[in-house]
Amino acid sequence: MTEALLMSLSDTVTHVLVGYGAWILPELEERLPERSVLILEEPNVIAARGAHELAARFRCVAALIEAPTQDEEHPERLVAAVPRPRNVQAVIPAVEYAVVAAAALADSWGLPGAGLPAARVFRDKARLRTVADEAGIPQPRWASVHGPDAVERFRAEHGAACVIKPANRQASLGVQLLEPEDDAHALWEHTAGAGEARQRVQYEGADRYLVEQRVYGPEVSVEALVHQGVVGFRNVTAKTVQGSRHPVELAHAVPAGLSAATEAALHDAVQRLATAAGFRDGVLHAEWILGDGGPYLVECAARLPGDGISVLISLAYGGNFVGDLLGLLEGRGPVPSRDPVAGAAVRFLSAAPGLVEAVRGEEEARQAKGVHQVQLAVAAGDTVRPTTSSWERAGQIIATGADGPEAAANALAAADCITVRSVAAPAPASGSAPSASEGDRSGDAPAPAPTEGDRS
Repeated sequence: MTEALLMSLSDTVTHVLVGYGAWILPELEERLPERSVLILEEPNVIAARGAHELAARFRCVAALIEAPTQDEEHPERLVAAVPRPRNVQAVIPAVEYAVVAAAALADSWGLPGAGLPAARVFRDKARLRTVADEAGIPQPRWASVHGPDAVERFRAEHGAACVIKPANRQASLGVQLLEPEDDAHALWEHTAGAGEARQRVQYEGADRYLVEQRVYGPEVSVEALVHQGVVGFRNVTAKTVQGSRHPVELAHAVPAGLSAATEAALHDAVQRLATAAGFRDGVLHAEWILGDGGPYLVECAARLPGDGISVLISLAYGGNFVGDLLGLLEGRGPVPSRDPVAGAAVRFLSAAPGLVEAVRGEEEARQAKGVHQVQLAVAAGDTVRPTTSSWERAGQIIATGADGPEAAANALAAADCITVRSVAAPAPASGSAPSASEGDRSGDAPAPAPTEGDRS
């Protein structure tokens, strides 16, 4: 039945979205004709997120089909399951967990894409670290680990302050910053138990972990559009990270406003990384710490950035960042670099853990200087959990300004208008609590969902 449906859509489908990305569908709705988008997603994820009903709201969606989009060891299963639509122009990885499958599909159909080997590199932080080491790109010392004993052995050799993280998750899930006095055995379970039942299918052998030295300094990310291995358009985003064991982003500002020398060093490092990985066509979202001696690689994803950064880039540079990527994946050639014309920033809302009694100040925030968008993820009656990943933030505000710092100040001022009052929540019944990492919300909520990425 699926094959017959796919064949019936062959003439209308021009774009294939690998993974259900709720955030990207409004962008595609503005640009693509009716019944032109085919979405492929794992059946368990479709059921958990109610994706059939959500996708049906968009006229551009032709169908949402069950397919093995997250089987990274055997992407040929997806290639065999999905016949090539006759008029297909582009394959788009819509979520982090579909990057490998999207690359395999694009390769099979002769369309622009990351290339399967490069997609595997950017989906596995240990592979990425290995490639970066071989290319001489500065990064912290690191090791693959399978438990807290290996973490403690690493700390004994390289210093007690370290980072532990899953090798292939998103949204800061399971990432922890350990101080010298911390016990890895006491903290390991949070990292190993980080889950996303609504987003991710658990294939055998998928769980892998890293320990890394701590590097200190400001954090930034580089968003780059790559054509045939050459970086064209690029942007640098400044980050603000919460001061806790869990390094979840509190804010982003575009452009970052760095010195010309620092920006040049970042651009050079991203090009070297793309070349070393053999990345062909698409978008890279690379995160860096500006430590002593220059940029140190944190991690890099081969998909659009989350946390609204795509919106910030569009506001700051003019045009549309997602539209630029679509053109590149459709084979319309490189997207050249251009200068920003304004600043844009996002500030995420926080709330004390507990049961939400009231949320106040939304209208005042909407009227604040430079505000472009206000989104709340909580309302009275919701339960707020400690912010240990991007999924647990309480909302976001996007604002503009003359430059990145002014936009960041406007977003912060608007965020200060909003108050979330919560009280201690009653303890849940045994066995009823959701995953400690996933919390109560999913990427289907209108509030800030990280675009299927690791840190953002």
